[in-house]
Amino acid sequence: MRLLHTSDWHLGRSFHGIGMLDAQRAFIDQLVTFVRDESVDVVLIAGDVYDRALPGVDVVGLLDDALVRLTGAGAQVVLTSGNHDSAIRLGFASRLLERGGVHLRTRLNELDQPVLFPLGDDAADDTAPVLAIYGIPWLEPRLVAEQLGVETASHFEVTRAATERIRADVRHRSETRTVHSVVLAHTFASGGISSDSERDLSIGGVGAVPLDLFDGFGYTALGHLHGRQELSPAVRYSGSPLAYSFSEAKHKKGSWLVEVDAEGIGDVRAVHWEAPRALAVLRGKLDDLLESEDFAWAEAAYCQITLTDAARPAQAMDRLRARFPDTLVLGFDPDGASAAPKASYSSRLAEAEDDLSVCCGFLDHVRGRPASDAEAAVLAEALEAVRLEGVSL
Repeated sequence: MRLLHTSDWHLGRSFHGIGMLDAQRAFIDQLVTFVRDESVDVVLIAGDVYDRALPGVDVVGLLDDALVRLTGAGAQVVLTSGNHDSAIRLGFASRLLERGGVHLRTRLNELDQPVLFPLGDDAADDTAPVLAIYGIPWLEPRLVAEQLGVETASHFEVTRAATERIRADVRHRSETRTVHSVVLAHTFASGGISSDSERDLSIGGVGAVPLDLFDGFGYTALGHLHGRQELSPAVRYSGSPLAYSFSEAKHKKGSWLVEVDAEGIGDVRAVHWEAPRALAVLRGKLDDLLESEDFAWAEAAYCQITLTDAARPAQAMDRLRARFPDTLVLGFDPDGASAAPKASYSSRLAEAEDDLSVCCGFLDHVRGRPASDAEAAVLAEALEAVRLEGVSL
């Protein structure tokens, strides 16, 4: 059998105000093609199928289309809910969907109810080796601790209780046949490298659970972190199929293809997904960015740009977008600013010699560059007009 480990689709998410539904459709096209070409038997989705608990109608339609196409390509689907999903809504009609090859594991009472796939030649032989796929949905400690029988409402305790239930079921089934186990879990496991687009599971990283909670399982398919990574040969994150923050610009997006036979888990190899748009994180002086051919590759990318000019350039965003039309984030970090910290605005205001200095200082404060000679002249003229008006009264 072949399992394809995915997670964190985040259907319906936007990227700095840009809708990503078309990009997500393109990913699903790649996914369906891969499933068909590589004869994938089961697609695993380890949580955060949607980006929000109440997805839009078009987003629900996209998941519906994906599930129909995946099952039509010959694969079954096993999915769990993540911290972005509504477990109740995502789990709707689960018993009916199971008849069509879509297996939802979003409820606490389903922790020890695996999806079973025979690994022998005779599917009716109840003594032949079997693959048991379990799903651990996102567990909110305060809500599930009592149901799991733990006194301390922590990610560690509820995850430990969940994995103990699964181990007990594996032991029971192993009394009569060989059981190879695969566990889906949406959590933050120790050793995982995070990015900006995941929401913290708890304050200060306390939510991280130790890797050894997953000892003994044939393969653990994790979701939540958006970078594909291997924590151990048997415990991996697939990462998100698309980049959802500029901190993921260097990620190689993909999944893991897992081979399983009667002897257990075999080879695991990386699968790559092509991104519809590149991400560029650029830094430098405005003129260099606009003129250098070194940045030509970023002209068609979504860009995050940090300008290092000593003074904030005028109309910086407009000028950048003339070359990089999809500049989505613009920041300023002047060279040498940290070495020679600028006096606070209040202290500079207190030292202002006259009204013109106050006005020019305000311009410098709000836009990061001093008033030009022309601007200072306009301000001086306006102040003089006000002074004369006051005198005439």
